[in-house]
Amino acid sequence: MFDYTARPDLLAGRVILVTGAGRGIGAAAAKAYAAHGATVLLLGKNEENLNRVYDEIEAAGHPQPAVIPFDLETAHPNQYDELAAMVEREFGRLDGLLHNASILGPRMLLEQITGEQFAQVMQVNVNAAFLLTKTQLPLLKLSADASVIFTSSSVGRKGRAFWGAYAVSKFATEGLMQVLADEVEGVSAVRANSVNPGATRTSMRALAYPGESPEKKPLPEAIMPVYLYLMGPDSKGVNGQAFDAQ
Repeated sequence: MFDYTARPDLLAGRVILVTGAGRGIGAAAAKAYAAHGATVLLLGKNEENLNRVYDEIEAAGHPQPAVIPFDLETAHPNQYDELAAMVEREFGRLDGLLHNASILGPRMLLEQITGEQFAQVMQVNVNAAFLLTKTQLPLLKLSADASVIFTSSSVGRKGRAFWGAYAVSKFATEGLMQVLADEVEGVSAVRANSVNPGATRTSMRALAYPGESPEKKPLPEAIMPVYLYLMGPDSKGVNGQAFDAQ
């Protein structure tokens, strides 16, 4: 595991947006950020799941989060502008953005994947991350110390057969991170990095490896050190790097 211990008030006063915050790694990250003092904006398409995470954060006595129902697959570009306007109106700035939401898509040979299936994966995993980053960047630049974390994968660093659109989307995610990191380097207080979570006990992992024993894989909560490190001030100056959570 990534070796880092976060102090209790690491993220005090920070406003952090987490996509796919309703379950899995997104929910674990949202709760970890809140537990370290952040006001977390919970974005996802399943409002029931988001409300559950909201209730857990509230019950723990952490800063009150916000629920943002938002479908990354179907949202039009103007809805991203409206989202940014809402964040600015309600919170004034953004200190962190975790791009966690992704879909797996079909695991098959490239020649078997339909154009629609490929486009769907790219829409959620790449296009949405670009639009969200583009529209939230002015708010991130208002922060004295802002961090953008992109979620990668081992198959986004070395391609593997049958990983299709998902692998291609994660290569694109790494590229998006690197371009953004180079553009903000030295001209703003924003930094951008990527995290490969590794094999973790999530529903996506179960979908990708149906024959695997899930109890042998770590829970999302176990891989939070790198997410806390990159979102907090201890990683100031760290930019354009690809991290492994495990």
